Amino acid sequence: MKASEVSKSAYVIEVLHLYLSQAETPTRHSRSDRQLAENFYEQQIELEEVEAALILATARRLLRSSEAPKLGPIRSLHYFVPVIEEVRQSAISADYIAYLRRKMAVAQSEF
Repeated sequence: MKASEVSKSAYVIEVLHLYLSQAETPTRHSRSDRQLAENFYEQQIELEEVEAALILATARRLLRSSEAPKLGPIRSLHYFVPVIEEVRQSAISADYIAYLRRKMAVAQSEF
């Protein structure tokens, strides 16, 4: 969905909801997170691009080798900015994002 198709407040609420629903993110957003979500709206970043980036980055964290050092928790929506830029510059299919969702669901159920 294009940012221009929803109100700014609805867009920001959805971005923050997507962010907080990811593994290893805080239970509440900060003012900085809200401001960044508003910036995404102003930049006309599609909600699907934001969601794909959040899923991609979370999958990379959760599905890495068990022998790799443990990563600290995600403390800000800013963590995802480079991945949002990556998603916007490349063609990541909806099928791949659906695959990552399923893979993460299986991995999380094993914990």
